[in-house]
Order: sequence, then structure tokens, then C-alpha cells
Amino acid sequence: MIKHAIRLAAAFCLALYTLSAATAAEPTGTWLTQQGDARIRIAKCGANMCGTIVWLREPIDPQTGKPQVDDKNQNPALRNRRVIGLRIFAMAPDGTGGYAGSIYNADDGQTYRSKIILRSPAQLEVQGCAGPLCGSEQWRRAGR
Repeated sequence: MIKHAIRLAAAFCLALYTLSAATAAEPTGTWLTQQGDARIRIAKCGANMCGTIVWLREPIDPQTGKPQVDDKNQNPALRNRRVIGLRIFAMAPDGTGGYAGSIYNADDGQTYRSKIILRSPAQLEVQGCAGPLCGSEQWRRAGR
């Protein structure tokens, strides 16, 4: 009877630990880009992780005096949409603990093959590739 209770308690603790580890391994939250010029909110969207620009260091375009817009977008019909509130990715689990898909860069209007990997609770690696050339940057968690 006591052995059964110990096994049950151990199984319960293991289940809690597994649930906690799975939750901790998700990159949800708000992240500051490596250059510190934008904050991206990452949230679940179905089975995917979606990233949305929620803050810019310079939210006002100095040339127009108006909020920054997606003026470098390849699609002329999208060039007037505001950058704050812009979803820049929706990535699917890649089977290795990261998420893969594509990421939109409003700085140049291009979309790149990408992957995000949670390196620690405070550090997110964002990888991007243009053809065979790849690079990465480290985002840090913005205030909680």
C-alpha cells in the first residue's frame, strides 16, 4: 500500500514537472530585438507561434510625422499598413523544440526562411536565411 502511494506520488510529480517543462519551453511573451529597436509579442496561434510588433523605438516616421508604415513591402497594396500591430511570423513546431517557417522584415520588405529557438527563459535565437546565406540574432525577454 505504501509502495503504491509512493509510486502514485512520484508519477504525479513527474507529470507536474513535464507539464511545467513544456510550458517553460515555449517562447511566449514579449521580446526585445538584438538592436533594441522593436519589441515582438510572441503568442500561441493554434499549434503555431505568432510574432507581432507591439513597440518601436521610433514609432513616428521622421519624414512624414506619422506612425511608421510598411512602406518597403513588395505589395503596393500593403505599404500603408502600420508597422505596430504587424504580424511578422506564424511558425510551426519543427520537432526539435524550436519553431520554423518564414519571417517578414519590415526594414527591407522581404520575407525570409526562419527558425526561432528558445535558448533560455531570457534569450531567444532568431535565425533567418536568404537563399544559402543564413544569420541569426539574439532577442532578450522584455520586462515581465
